[in-house]
Amino acid sequence: MVNWIQMHDCYGEVDHVPALLERVELGDDAEAWEELGHRLVLECELVFPAGFAALPYLVHLASRSSRARGLAGTILRCAAGHHGCDDLLADCADAIAEFSELLDRHLQTRPVDYLATFLDLLAAKEQYHWSAVLGDFTDDFYHLACPHCAVEVTIAIGDHGRYSAIRDWHLGDVDRRGLQPVSSGEFSGIGRWMHETAVRDGHGALADGIAHLFGKAECPRCAGVFNIADEYTSANRPVLR
Repeated sequence: MVNWIQMHDCYGEVDHVPALLERVELGDDAEAWEELGHRLVLECELVFPAGFAALPYLVHLASRSSRARGLAGTILRCAAGHHGCDDLLADCADAIAEFSELLDRHLQTRPVDYLATFLDLLAAKEQYHWSAVLGDFTDDFYHLACPHCAVEVTIAIGDHGRYSAIRDWHLGDVDRRGLQPVSSGEFSGIGRWMHETAVRDGHGALADGIAHLFGKAECPRCAGVFNIADEYTSANRPVLR
């Protein structure tokens, strides 16, 4: 049983969220859902204690409510922020595991919100950096420092090409070098899960983009070769407290 007296929302109030949860459980109350979103999460940057307290309730509703699924996913995507609620988040472990299974089943239906669901599931797996930046690979760019010479390298994966380059704000991406995608047998860790899931669900463009993202790039400045995902993860993975 949640002690709501200690679970303030973004307005510092403790009584509105339980009442709103009762309203949405009784029916698809659009006004209540909108107010819940405003009270639990601040612009997808900060989750309040009431957000984590509400998460198990949202997961319970998620199998029959796209609004509940979306709000639960938003809360998890923001969980890497400095919310000061680590104990509350840890208490949600069972609900997050249940939510992960629900999201995976939803992905297998090939829904119109496939990418959003994919990103929510990455957040549920604590892959917050990928959840925050992964796109559909029509126009994706990643900026990272070459581990060999420290020059900033732009990684492009999309309809415009798949390359590493030095970005010149007057000339655009110059000295382009083609990326080396990883083969399916060379995947490991979260990259393997991401690729296998996209392949399983028939999302070839997403799978191909992931293969390039977890492949290798050549630095246009020093010609050093490095693993794109490893360098990006090292520079961007949130430090959970």
